[in-house]
Amino acid sequence: MIGATGTIGSGIAKKLADSGARLYITGRDQNKLNELADTLKLNPDQALQLDLTNESSIQNAMETFLSRAGSPDIVINAAGIGIIKPIESLSVAEFKRTIDINLTASFILLKFIIPAMKTAGKGLIIHIPGVLGKTPMAGAAAYAASKYGLNGMMKSIREELKRTNIRITQLFLGGVDSAFWDSIDLKVQRDKMIAADEAAKAVWFLCQQPASGVVSEMVIQPFNHQAI
Repeated sequence: MIGATGTIGSGIAKKLADSGARLYITGRDQNKLNELADTLKLNPDQALQLDLTNESSIQNAMETFLSRAGSPDIVINAAGIGIIKPIESLSVAEFKRTIDINLTASFILLKFIIPAMKTAGKGLIIHIPGVLGKTPMAGAAAYAASKYGLNGMMKSIREELKRTNIRITQLFLGGVDSAFWDSIDLKVQRDKMIAADEAAKAVWFLCQQPASGVVSEMVIQPFNHQAI
């Protein structure tokens, strides 16, 4: 579970832990990671600190995970950042950071995960590009670029994996009432958004699908704001 300490990620982690999954979680903030591990009653070695802006951190975390657990049955990536600003206010550093965390880090993670899954002969990878991986929004140049890129990358990788038993699912969520919006200067109706628990249920549902098929894409949006 990549990005387990966020609002959506922690909700997914709790549902998976309650279902009896042998769960490993990652997060950048060690204190939040420890608190979540305690809540989920995980062993300390099942919580891995991971800084998605640092390639060495990704490599260390993935090598540690694979040495402890072997190839994962399911990998869920719920990590990401959102910077919503008009282009005049958006700095080059902010643009690059968004791409690094939302897209490049996913690429690096997959370079470790996919070979292990190929050796095991199975696996499910779930990414959450969000609806801005399919449709644009004013002020979302960096965020949409990262999510459109993630969508295209995962579809291309899916073509590479067609003759394997590795499945790829993308979840396109609309607005979710989460901490994502805490630092964004926009007037939004959070009470009209998808509840974080409902988003977590959707991922849990995707994890239950039979290995004989795959849900390639799922779209869930607030009823009053359907962008797709």
